[in-house]
Amino acid sequence: MEQLGSQTWKFTTRPVILGSSAVVGPEEGEGPLASDFDFIYDSLEMGEKTWEKAERALFEKASKLALMNAAIEQEQLEFFVGGDLMNQIISSSFAARKLGVPYLGVFGACSTSMESLAIASMIIDSGGGKYALAGTSSHNCTVEKQFRYPTEYGSQKPPTAQYTITGSGCAVVARNDGTAPGTQVHVVSATIGRIMDLGLTDPFNMGTAMAPAAADTITAHFRDTGLTPGHYDLIVTGDLASVGLPIAKELLAEEGIPMEQTTFDDCGLLIFNLDKQKYVIAGGSGCGCSAVVTYGHILKRMRKGELKRVLVVATGALLSPLSYQQGESIPCVAHAVALEIGGEGQ
Repeated sequence: MEQLGSQTWKFTTRPVILGSSAVVGPEEGEGPLASDFDFIYDSLEMGEKTWEKAERALFEKASKLALMNAAIEQEQLEFFVGGDLMNQIISSSFAARKLGVPYLGVFGACSTSMESLAIASMIIDSGGGKYALAGTSSHNCTVEKQFRYPTEYGSQKPPTAQYTITGSGCAVVARNDGTAPGTQVHVVSATIGRIMDLGLTDPFNMGTAMAPAAADTITAHFRDTGLTPGHYDLIVTGDLASVGLPIAKELLAEEGIPMEQTTFDDCGLLIFNLDKQKYVIAGGSGCGCSAVVTYGHILKRMRKGELKRVLVVATGALLSPLSYQQGESIPCVAHAVALEIGGEGQ
């Protein structure tokens, strides 16, 4: 591994995503990306007695499918790096109990998808293992109950609010053995974000709070690597939605980053049809959002040859129910991971 600049790791062995999975709930299954998901539950209960147990089942399903898609046995897995939005990251920790492998629990709120992928790739690139699983999850009913109001309460939400998606995405990161170089998705680099806090306190306006963190990490990525946005076929944030993405575009324009060179989109906008699924308001959010869009939709497009290079910039609002109740502002972070199909790297 090589450090580029002050915030970016370049993975010199170019680990591969051997297999991945995206498992979602019924609302996500009604969205435009439904055909890219590995499994769609027809109810939020998922056959469990509590919402928390449902999210755990969601995570366990995604991890099992990722291993199956990677064509490796559970016994071959050496590390699991995962996290979620629940207090004490219980969804991933309890899923890890069933996997029975060395476990690193991480928390980056909705940035956890790329935080876990970056750490898993670092383990593999450094020679610390051959197979590592990276994953995360969220469930609408667990997250709404913990951070805002239970769904049953029926509280009115403002136009800036986002809809926590029900989904879990996992990826098996493996040592690059040089086989099938033209069809494998490689993890090329990761840019680790800094905390950005503009003093916002509204938990119903996550897009505005997280946009500066996304812009800061994207700026750092291009500064550290010497690349320009045109290097990528797609740069996607997760999850700024309809409120935060325009703000990020404005901030990047002020920094002189020519985002018009590429397609710049957001996972929270891609996963739902905002015109038809009006209950999502500003768009999707949650740990699982960028995970299922990346490990389902984006990786499938890459393997089809529709995309060669993609930069996924997952954003997270690092508040807790207690910090919000005490009037604290919302610190935010974004982590970026560069993916490439085949090729020899940057």
